[in-house]
Amino acid sequence: MQNSITPLEELIALPEANQTNSPAPTPIIHPTALKPVAKSTPQSQSSPAQPFGYDTPRSLEQSQKVEALRQTLERHRGERQIVVLQDFPDPDALASGWAYKLIAQKYEIQCDIVYAGTVSHQENIALVKLTSLPVQRWALPTLKSRDLSVYQGCALVDSQGTTCGLVPSLLQAGIPITVVIDHHSMQEDTKAEFVDIRPYTRATSTILTQYLQAGLLKFDSNSSEHIKCATALMHGLRSDTNALRQAQEEDFLAAAYLSRYYDAQLLNAVLQSSRSRQVMDVIERSLKNRIVQNNFSIAGVGYLRYDDRDAIPQAADFLVTEENVHTAVVYGIVHDEDEDLEIVVGSLRTNKITLDPDEFIKEAFGQDAQGRFFGGGRSQAGGFEIPLGFLSGFTESAEYAKMKWTVFDTQVKQKLLRLVNPEQHFPNGMN
Repeated sequence: MQNSITPLEELIALPEANQTNSPAPTPIIHPTALKPVAKSTPQSQSSPAQPFGYDTPRSLEQSQKVEALRQTLERHRGERQIVVLQDFPDPDALASGWAYKLIAQKYEIQCDIVYAGTVSHQENIALVKLTSLPVQRWALPTLKSRDLSVYQGCALVDSQGTTCGLVPSLLQAGIPITVVIDHHSMQEDTKAEFVDIRPYTRATSTILTQYLQAGLLKFDSNSSEHIKCATALMHGLRSDTNALRQAQEEDFLAAAYLSRYYDAQLLNAVLQSSRSRQVMDVIERSLKNRIVQNNFSIAGVGYLRYDDRDAIPQAADFLVTEENVHTAVVYGIVHDEDEDLEIVVGSLRTNKITLDPDEFIKEAFGQDAQGRFFGGGRSQAGGFEIPLGFLSGFTESAEYAKMKWTVFDTQVKQKLLRLVNPEQHFPNGMN
């Protein structure tokens, strides 16, 4: 496919990219555990001058991270790694995992990119299909039939393992975590040989692009695979920066670098993918069931199939555009047929600058018995997942299913409305 270049002004004007469905882990900044690295030397002494300023690392910290990753990959030259994405990968995760795979290939490291959940958002499906993105679904029940002994290491990209159902099984099989690259805040103490966690960076795609800028891999504009990966990275960057409206300087510099390689027509085709009938049905349900209190729109959409869970954030994206609404929360009960489990899955979208989705969701739903929060967020977006526990499981009784939904719908509304209307308690829930 022929590469075509689009100015950043046009790029910003392209259709809106989708937001991730998965809750973004938040708390504290991780003190990155880096091996000692060689002291960096000035650009003029260590390498020839580059034609563009954004071709090189922009800080000493970035230079150290690049060198540490290079040393790590060199130590594992010739091995085979498994790149694990969050269970429901968004464009940022998919693109970043692919970029890591291509970088690792330069060091003769063979990588398989896997996830445990599903890719259901229409843009994500289009991204995988149109770019031939090399990602595989490994459903948890199929792990027993897979030979994990072929892997010498695991790489977590756009995740720290807490949103990856495959990680416990990989650790149990004795596969060490070699690399962690993520832009979310520290979820728990991450032990890995190389850790690059940057909560202040908007997208993991930006971090991977900086590795490319620093020379860990030289993109070739004549390579179809490189053009498609650059297109995926541009999509991931746009998606996590709200079409560049929340982008910082480093994101624009990464986009400027990718503009030399990505295919604008291919990206436009991904962004213009059509919504499925199931997604439209969920959006219709959210409109019908919503209640509006203090500029918050709250909607329960009932039961959804596992493959349709990405309809929930899309419904939230739609509701937040209503007049006099600054925040929308949409939730439903998702049934996982493989595991015969049910989970309350919800998404929050806001355009209120003073509302922190991470704090709001954590205060609303709290923690489980192990002290892990049921959800979290990032700027303007968040999500939560609450297991149904003993009440989980499919039932043929329509009356019982309706009763169960009423209980959870009422409970979720109560927890949300206590924050939306703090002077009222709604002890009996909302109808």
